[in-house]
Amino acid sequence: MRLRTTILLLVMALAFASVAVSADVTVKKAPVSPTSPASGPKMFTTYCAVCHGMDAKGHGPAAPALKTPPADLTTLSIRNNGKYPELKVYSTIHGDLEMPSHGSRDMPIWGALFQSMSAGNQPEVQLRISNLTKYVESVQQK
Repeated sequence: MRLRTTILLLVMALAFASVAVSADVTVKKAPVSPTSPASGPKMFTTYCAVCHGMDAKGHGPAAPALKTPPADLTTLSIRNNGKYPELKVYSTIHGDLEMPSHGSRDMPIWGALFQSMSAGNQPEVQLRISNLTKYVESVQQK
């Protein structure tokens, strides 16, 4: 399982590196460190803020290196007629939806990385994605 995680991290690092070269921005490569699946805010800070920013508005330090700017996650409800698109957010994190800003289907998506971190423990993977989805809901603009 560690080999699988290492391979996924290497692929992710290479993907970020190739994007960084084209944007003249250097993205520091670092292994993904496991966090508690119970903490949506901690997971967001660890996994999402690098692109979406600590304020979730899409201005993280790696944002300039991406071909498509990261979404402002605080306006998802506003852009969805006042209703938080919970299933779409969950599916995006899991990797069920293709998101141009997250790369092609060949690029690791958080669901696959959470799968590796959780050693295939599906309830833990679901807990991670659910808690991260709930955290994104908590940052919605009113």
